[in-house]
Amino acid sequence: MFPNLFPTPNGQQFGSLPVMPIQAMTQQATRHARRVYVGGLPPSANEQTVATYFSQVMAAIGGNTAGPGMGDAVVNVYINHEKKFAFVEMRSVEEASNAMALDGIIFEGAPVKVRRPSDYNPSLAAALGPSQPSANLNLAAVGLNPGSSGGLEGPDRVFVGGLPYYFTEPQIRELLESFGALRGFDLVRDRETGNSKGYAFCVYQDVAVTDVACAALNGIKMGDKTLTVRRANQGSSQPRPEQESVLLHAQQQIAIQLVLLMLAVFLQRLMLQPPATKVVCLTQVVTVDELRDDDEYEEIMEDMRTESSKFGTLVSVVIPRPQLDGSASPGVGKVFLEYAGVDGATNARAGMNGRKFGGNEVVAVFYPENKYYAGEYDG
Repeated sequence: MFPNLFPTPNGQQFGSLPVMPIQAMTQQATRHARRVYVGGLPPSANEQTVATYFSQVMAAIGGNTAGPGMGDAVVNVYINHEKKFAFVEMRSVEEASNAMALDGIIFEGAPVKVRRPSDYNPSLAAALGPSQPSANLNLAAVGLNPGSSGGLEGPDRVFVGGLPYYFTEPQIRELLESFGALRGFDLVRDRETGNSKGYAFCVYQDVAVTDVACAALNGIKMGDKTLTVRRANQGSSQPRPEQESVLLHAQQQIAIQLVLLMLAVFLQRLMLQPPATKVVCLTQVVTVDELRDDDEYEEIMEDMRTESSKFGTLVSVVIPRPQLDGSASPGVGKVFLEYAGVDGATNARAGMNGRKFGGNEVVAVFYPENKYYAGEYDG
């Protein structure tokens, strides 16, 4: 009777169908919450050194949850050597959350970033185990200060977008701290060039000010950019009625802070601007991936020659490319334009600074001629 009601392929009986072991099903379901992303690895890193290091560090801070003698916290490591990052799979969801407190730890002489992977699902993870690091971790045992840059997970994490690329980290922190001290802050930078990508994340020590800060900062004009400030895991949030008076005062304070901040940035850029030369350096123009491809590189070079010649007699164009082995190369991400005279360079700097190129705002500055002629492009 039952085989007729519920037919199976090729007449198989239910008892003969392959069944995935319960343990394997559980591991697959929790995998997104048991993995952590580790970025900024040195070239010498390999799967074994990463696994050994993070297992030892987890034990040192008291981040293991299985107890002494139960093996290492790290069960698997995958490394992308070209892009210098790894996915480190932990034994449990709780241990993965504890590992999030290791952001900024020094691995083989270099600080590394520890983040959730892109497939991490906060809503599903909440039912699998703790999503925040334990408050009892001994981070000082591995040279970390609690709250320095970690703690940027959870519902109170704030996304800050639309930041001018020339804003420094201290200037952004000063703006955000108009509403209170920060528990964590992370200015997102390009992994290859180290330049700001124009957005950041933060968490306030007093989470009660989060919505007030978002409402006060969101939509503010900064130069030709507009800030987008909201809770990272939600849409725009509105302050509660009892917060409205606080919000009004905060908006008044932030207006003053912005005037002072913009003045400071203007003066800083004025002082940092080198004297006029025959060479102009452009940043925020090209990406590392574009420079790797020969055809794209030639197209970019030709476009630069055509566009730059409009401002004066162009003598040479230099666009440094990354090394074939992926190692760092001075000046990658910059474009150097040499003109026959200072007038051409001055016109180019004025005409190209602030223009949009590939969605980014170009920054154009004069570059020392002696360094350019010596092939020194890291200035």
